[in-house]
Amino acid sequence: MILVAGATGSLGGKIATGLQSSRGSVRALVRPTSNAGSLESAGVLIARGDLRDMRSLEAACAGVRIVISTASATNRSDDTPENIDAGGNQNLIDAACRAGVQHFVLLSTLGASPDSPVPAFRAKAAAEESLRESGLSYTILQPNAFMDVWFGMLIEAPVARGQPVTLVGESKRRHSFIAERDVAAFAMAATDHPAARNTTVVLGGPDAVTLREVVHTYESVLGRSIPIQKVAPGEPIPGLPEPVWGIAAALENFDSPIPMDDAVETFGIALTSVKAFAGASRLVSRT
Repeated sequence: MILVAGATGSLGGKIATGLQSSRGSVRALVRPTSNAGSLESAGVLIARGDLRDMRSLEAACAGVRIVISTASATNRSDDTPENIDAGGNQNLIDAACRAGVQHFVLLSTLGASPDSPVPAFRAKAAAEESLRESGLSYTILQPNAFMDVWFGMLIEAPVARGQPVTLVGESKRRHSFIAERDVAAFAMAATDHPAARNTTVVLGGPDAVTLREVVHTYESVLGRSIPIQKVAPGEPIPGLPEPVWGIAAALENFDSPIPMDDAVETFGIALTSVKAFAGASRLVSRT
């Protein structure tokens, strides 16, 4: 049995349904009030619980061989990186240890560090440390920024509304954005691949690109120009919440190219290019 925590989220859902389709015997840990209909329809077993409720975690881990946690704080008022990403994952790791779980896969993030100015990144680092010290066999995955999130927010959403794309500064920094489905594929592979044991795997897409280059790729796929406007780092980005402004500005302070040849060869994952991702976007389906 494989337990997936955070399975009602986009990434967790892909992992849970993907594993159920290929291997079966998947259990999803979901909150008591969450809608798990799509998971149940896919044949995934449902365990109702909460990362802050140890008794529910012990029940969810009973009979489980592998745990995959994609748990992360949501927009709920009682969710914080401290009590979900850090404390919640710590509870789940403790429950997994008591249940005799054989392997634990933790979805963290590139840039996780106890010294990070971003609270979620500090919390992810705390969860990583808890897992490394637990004595469990583990895989920590540190994906770069998701194409699904950043391309969706910064490009697809404004273009769908007929508005210009807003980029921060000159957009000259290069990042290996990765498709969420590729992260899910690595998480699934990490459950039984010997090379994934007791290691941290940094994940990125096949190319390091600037966001301006990404816009040009969407232009090529759509066959039309996309207007671009600039804002200074930290200034409001139309249509996006304030926390995103700072992260978008931070992306213009560093480059994050990630060599992926070895990981691709080892785990046999075919990475999604920016062009392929754009070509499969909702913008193309509307044209």
